[in-house]
Formats: sequence, structure tokens, C-alpha cells
Amino acid sequence: MQKKSAFVLLPKNKYAAKVTRSIITGILMIYVALGIGMVGYHDLENMSWVDSFVNASMILSGMGPMGNLTTTAGKIFAGCYALFSGLAFILIVGIVFAPVVHRTFKKMRIDDEQMK
Repeated sequence: MQKKSAFVLLPKNKYAAKVTRSIITGILMIYVALGIGMVGYHDLENMSWVDSFVNASMILSGMGPMGNLTTTAGKIFAGCYALFSGLAFILIVGIVFAPVVHRTFKKMRIDDEQMK
């Protein structure tokens, strides 16, 4: 006789909604981080919005800046934005993959309990 598990997986439609919410949250966080970078480069380095977008997106993706920085404030901002971008990347990846990892661990736990 199999023992009934105390853990239950979410139905697939609720799980899909949870994954969708975390993906949307991650995308919104990317937009906010990109906006912060664009405003910083535009205001502190007097870059056009297009150049600000390119520099912010390159830093946010981990590639590095495209243009030369000319002001001290712009250089300090770029350094702080690079540190922020690295931490934001880790946070966003965690938020997006959390439901998948949680479900995987829960399924492993259920399978383990059923084996006993």
C-alpha cells in the first residue's frame, strides 16, 4: 500500500499562470533597469536617447559600454550601473526560474516519499 504524500503539485493551468507571472515580472524588471540606465547616460553623459539605450542595454546584458565616457559623473554612474546590472541579472534569473525549480524539487520530494 502506497503512503499518500503531504505534498501536492499545482494543476498545470495554475502552474502555467505562475510561470507566466514570473516571466512578466522579470520583463518588467528589465524595463525598469534599462530605463534607469538610459536616464543616467542621457542626463550625465549628454548622450542621445538611442546612444543611451545602446549603452544601458550593453551594460545590462554584461557586454560592456559602447561609447567613451567623458564626464566624471558619467563614469561613476557607469560603474554603479554595472554593479547594479550584475545583481539585477541574478535577481531576475532567480525570479523567472523559481517556479520551475520549486516544482522540480516538490516533484522529487513526492517521488521520494512514494518510494518509502
